[in-house]
Amino acid sequence: MSSPTSMPSPRHAAAAGAFVAPPALPDADDRTRDRVLSAVLENGPVSAAELGDLLGFTPAAVRRHLDHLERSGVIEVKRVAKAGSGAGRPARRYVLSSQGQSTLGDDYLNIASSALRRLQELAGEDAVREYAEERFSDMERRYAPEVDAAGDDITARAMALSKALSRDRFVASAHSIEAKAPLPAALSSVQLCQGHCPIQRLAAEFPVFCDTETKVFSRLVGVDVRRLSTLAQGGHVCTTHIPTGRPAATASPDVAEQSGNPYQESNNQQERP
Repeated sequence: MSSPTSMPSPRHAAAAGAFVAPPALPDADDRTRDRVLSAVLENGPVSAAELGDLLGFTPAAVRRHLDHLERSGVIEVKRVAKAGSGAGRPARRYVLSSQGQSTLGDDYLNIASSALRRLQELAGEDAVREYAEERFSDMERRYAPEVDAAGDDITARAMALSKALSRDRFVASAHSIEAKAPLPAALSSVQLCQGHCPIQRLAAEFPVFCDTETKVFSRLVGVDVRRLSTLAQGGHVCTTHIPTGRPAATASPDVAEQSGNPYQESNNQQERP
């Protein structure tokens, strides 16, 4: 005999005509946190106030979701000094953590990493480099017409490159930095940032992928560029410094090779974070 407080099983309840609750729908908070996480990816480093404006949330609501995501380890706080604010307290900006990056689609990277290690063992590092160059040559072919259409202005070419990268889900942005007196105008630059790297873990093991991508950027924009940080090496974003205080060299790679164009390849001296 069952106790007075025992509940009938769902099968017995259904047979008796009792109400059976439907399966629970995905929690609304989970869906909202997914939106917040996507907004951090697309706009980071971004403040809580900026996220609230973007998503239409109250400050209290957005901070609650940010706190949860931060505790979960998928986002982290980066303190950024406000431009022109002197020695004030740095502002809190949210970015994806390495754990958060890894949740955004790295299918088959374990298999690829194993295959590249085997390739390196059998054919040496040059074989891995050739593979990386072949992979990024497709990017260069696809992007070149779009970047060339921007003309000779380096800033315009960098902006076109950023747009092409975003279309391929690198979540790119480009910010023009004008040198102000007494600094010479030649020190003006564009900071090209990529908030997502689909092969981040692979590039961490094989830095040649980052090196090759940097050289492609240099050829596309037509000037020597420098990688300041990479996601693969622990940076919050991949950042490429593009000097804009000199004319672009828009000759094709074949012409550049024949003429000894100094902008054909990047110096590629990356400052690893």
